[in-house]
This record gives sequence, structure tokens and C-alpha cells, in this order.
Amino acid sequence: MQDVMEFLRGRRTYRRFLPKPVPEAVLRDALEAARIASCGANRQTLKYVLVQTPTVVAEMNRLVRWAAFLPPEQGQPKAGETPTAFIAVFQDESLPGVNDTDAGLALGSLTAAAWGHGVGSCIMGAIDRPAIKTLLGLDKQERLRLHSVVALGYPAHKSHLVPVQENDVRYYLDENRDYCVPKRAMQDILLGEF
Repeated sequence: MQDVMEFLRGRRTYRRFLPKPVPEAVLRDALEAARIASCGANRQTLKYVLVQTPTVVAEMNRLVRWAAFLPPEQGQPKAGETPTAFIAVFQDESLPGVNDTDAGLALGSLTAAAWGHGVGSCIMGAIDRPAIKTLLGLDKQERLRLHSVVALGYPAHKSHLVPVQENDVRYYLDENRDYCVPKRAMQDILLGEF
């Protein structure tokens, strides 16, 4: 297995995808990784909907917003570059202890498992929650709060880390339309050592 830190540096957010379906076995591995992720008090409050039917995927693509830092012509996937699957992540508020920390742990595991198969992802919170719940037939389920959706597909671009310049953390595209993701230096985030 490759070095874990190298793996994590490559597991970035991807926003343009090849028109190649992700095999169901890979999607199920990603869901399994989310299912077994650590969670507070082992509450397991998250629920998922796997979206892989092309017509429903196309509808989901209309209900999400991409790359807020970039102009639409740069950040929005063009025809033929859209994800081939989505996983909708719900928090079941009828269960005690719903919190975003558990969602973060599950989403990290899900996207890492996908990346282990070479599948890129984009965790999306800028979404039309009511319309997505209706699309998925869950609009009457008040106990289920749509947390986010994860777009999945084989990447059609590269994404790499770059140093933050002049305190500007906005990502941008380079001349190849690859994503440059500024990250603060260790000395800028480490408050102390004891």
C-alpha cells in the first residue's frame, strides 16, 4: 500500500469526472466505510441513499452548486464531466446525539474508501435540500435531515496542494484546468507544543 500521507495528499476534492460509471461494488465499499466509521457513543445516526441511475444522477446534478470560489465557467462541470453517482447523507434526528462530528468522520471514511479505488469525490453542502429530499422520495420524513451529498466519479483533472500566498486560501485552476488547493503551513496552524 502506498504511503498514507501520500494517499491523503491525493485524496482531494474533484469536480470534473470521466463519463465512466463507478462500479456498484466500489460504491458499496464507500458506504461500508461510512457505516463502520467511528461515531460518538456508537450512536450511528447517519443514513444514506445511493444514487447511481443515470436519470436520477442527472436530476441531482441540477440540484447542487459547485466550486463557490470559482466562476461558473471554471468551477461547474461541463457536459460529459459530471459525476456518475451520488450518496446522500442524512442525519436521523429521531436518534439521540446527532452531530456534525459523526458526519465528518463518516464522510472522511467514505471518500477515503472511494479514493482507494481511484474514485474522486466532492462533499457538497450547497444543495437544494427540499428538492433532493423530494427527488429521493423522503420529503415526508421529517426526522431525516439532509446533511450533504457526495458526488462520485473517476477524476478528469488533477488536484494538488500549494502554499497559501498572502493569506488567500481560495482554490484556483492552473493553465491545465487542474485544481490548486492552498493549504496553510504547519507553523500557521500549530498553536503550541507542550
